[in-house]
Amino acid sequence: MAFGEIRQMRPMSKVIVIPTYNERQNLPLVVEGIFALGIPDLRVMVVDDNSPDGTGVVAEKLAQKYPVSVMHREKKQGIGAAYVCAFKKILALPEKQECVIQMDADMSHDPALIPQMLASIKTCDLVLGSRYIAGGGIKNWDPLRRLVSRFGNVYARFVLWLPYRDLTGGYKCFRPEVLEAIDLDSLSSRGYNFQIETTFKAHQKGFRIIEIPIVFTERKFGVSKFNLPIILESFIKVFWLRLHG
Repeated sequence: MAFGEIRQMRPMSKVIVIPTYNERQNLPLVVEGIFALGIPDLRVMVVDDNSPDGTGVVAEKLAQKYPVSVMHREKKQGIGAAYVCAFKKILALPEKQECVIQMDADMSHDPALIPQMLASIKTCDLVLGSRYIAGGGIKNWDPLRRLVSRFGNVYARFVLWLPYRDLTGGYKCFRPEVLEAIDLDSLSSRGYNFQIETTFKAHQKGFRIIEIPIVFTERKFGVSKFNLPIILESFIKVFWLRLHG
């Protein structure tokens, strides 16, 4: 299904954005898990960066069965750029959206938590799925990655003077007003620092932000996108945000 056809889906008050790159095994699992919840007026938007493994083709097949739209981008440009592209399309729709959820395609984010996200967003402007509050956690990470994640969050909280325990998580729910206010064109992060930057800007604008516990489970299929350049970008960009924010 072409993205333009999403305008014909009415009503469309809740949108889940899922960026993909080489996720052909995982994407059907997460999409099926989402729609098994039976939530009304829920749509999924897949943003595929021309995955060599054919994830875009798999997404199109899913769109024949479920209310899914697929955005095909020419090349891999980073998860931050994929989200910005999708958010802009959603904000440009003539229908008012209730909320926008972002989540990973690899089943590390449990679709079963979507109802809690939707309930929580009714009393705030941005919901963060948090691994580092009571009830949250991580499964199947090695000690080094746990250390890097913990230190990265402490570093970001300290440098940016933010109270939230998990700034690097990618399971989030926004009110559209937040996405409009943070100025998507001004976002400079292309990798996972995008998560920190969007929360930082929402906090600066005075939006109500809460955390709910999630358990992050490492992928079973495919290869993690977590690497050294992503780590370096986060440390540099956090300091840049402090200076220019």
